[in-house]
Amino acid sequence: MTKKVALITGAGQGIGEGIARQLAKDGFEVALAGRHLDKVQRVADDINKDGGKAVAIQSDVQYKDQVFDSVKQTVDQFGQMDVFVNNAGIAHVAQICNTEEEDLNKLLDINVKGTFFGIQAAAQQFKKQKTPGKIINASSIAGHEGFELLGAYSATKFAIRGLTQAAAKELARDQITVNAYCPGIVLTPMWDQIDEEMGQVNHVAKGESLKEYLKGIALGRGEEPQDVANLVSFLASEKANYITGQAIMVDGGIKYV
Repeated sequence: MTKKVALITGAGQGIGEGIARQLAKDGFEVALAGRHLDKVQRVADDINKDGGKAVAIQSDVQYKDQVFDSVKQTVDQFGQMDVFVNNAGIAHVAQICNTEEEDLNKLLDINVKGTFFGIQAAAQQFKKQKTPGKIINASSIAGHEGFELLGAYSATKFAIRGLTQAAAKELARDQITVNAYCPGIVLTPMWDQIDEEMGQVNHVAKGESLKEYLKGIALGRGEEPQDVANLVSFLASEKANYITGQAIMVDGGIKYV
């Protein structure tokens, strides 16, 4: 492939790390952005040791200037940007009636505003380059159906689907595609957190909540970051040039749309 450059937010662990490693294997030069520089630097170092090209960027997506600056640093390092993956996100476990305003604001700031700023920053750069581009957002199965104890989180993932559809319509004239991936129960630190917090609410042992969710997966196993990375690899490739505005499930068979 000709030179391609991707920027991935939340790339220091979990799904974001998996996506970064896969895109590097696909031949992309990758910029890894995250709140904790040590985490994204570790992944970038591994990619560079394996013969890829990666740079680590400290960036908190809830702040617009930091998102735009991460794009600038990517272009300063690699000369261009072709793919922007809005992966960064957080979860929070609580009944809607027990969700504190502070927790709701944090979810909205990172999951929704962070994605919104990412779309803006990526679109601006693609237009400046006068090149096609791909924006790939992180939604969830909780963006297709609201989950008990994940009401606020579900709301943010529904919002990302709406942003994906609206941005796809607005940016199509510039040959910029906008799509989303919708993971299920991914065996990452985020789901360890969800399991533990659900256990506290429901007064069950650690691991029991996760076990119940895993029972509902048709393919009979929990999801790995690589499963999500494989879909993003496709969406970032030329094979997906005619796909836009979609929120694609990658959950092993939990929700069917």
